[in-house]
Amino acid sequence: MSQKLSPLLELQKLDLRIMEISDARRKIPDLLHTAEAPLRDTSKTLIETKTAAEVAVKERRSHEKDLEAHEAQTEKMKSHAASLKTNKEYQAHLFELDLANKKRGDFEEKILICMDKIDQLQRTVKETEEKKKVLEVAFAQEKNVLDEQERTLVTELSQVEAHYREVAARVQKSLLDRYTQIKASRKDQPLAAVRDGICTGCRLQIPPQLIAQVKRSDDLHVCPYCHRMLHWEGEPVTEAPSVSGAKPSDLEIGESV
Repeated sequence: MSQKLSPLLELQKLDLRIMEISDARRKIPDLLHTAEAPLRDTSKTLIETKTAAEVAVKERRSHEKDLEAHEAQTEKMKSHAASLKTNKEYQAHLFELDLANKKRGDFEEKILICMDKIDQLQRTVKETEEKKKVLEVAFAQEKNVLDEQERTLVTELSQVEAHYREVAARVQKSLLDRYTQIKASRKDQPLAAVRDGICTGCRLQIPPQLIAQVKRSDDLHVCPYCHRMLHWEGEPVTEAPSVSGAKPSDLEIGESV
């Protein structure tokens, strides 16, 4: 590998970690929002149930007032019974009392329905309040975990960024500028390995001559398609030993020095 690219590869690894940390931090608010969803839903249900219970209580009281007014009217009707003179008037009076009793029964039935509804809603309120307490504890625990994760990520990010600045300070300015330019334009890795004759950045076939140059040269080479800096991924290329450098003991019998 080109010695010039070694620090850039280290920069790229640090860049990737910085992106991973930043991405993880961006997800934390969504994770927190998701973790709080059951508590929000339960709190909403609790408010709605309490409101429904209050409405039912008001409805019961309204029916009770109607019943009281009806009872007062019925008592007045009964007090007029002594003034009735004919059998026809008396029969009419009994019919009115019968209707009044039926209406009284309707009021009482409505009151009982409201009372049953109130009892059911109050039980639901109690159950929902207990559920809310459990969810509050669970959410508080999850929030603590996410808060600790955020603190850990912030600390690591600070350390990685400091290391990045140290490595960047050792890179030739023109190389660092080129690296930064490619990173900004590609929105991803500025360096790409040559693997099986293919640029791992754009997945296109590299010309054989360029592959040979990337293998053997210490100069920088870029992909002709995606313009990423190329580096060789594989065993380092070594020159074959020359015959002139061979030891006499290494020579075959019959060969001359």
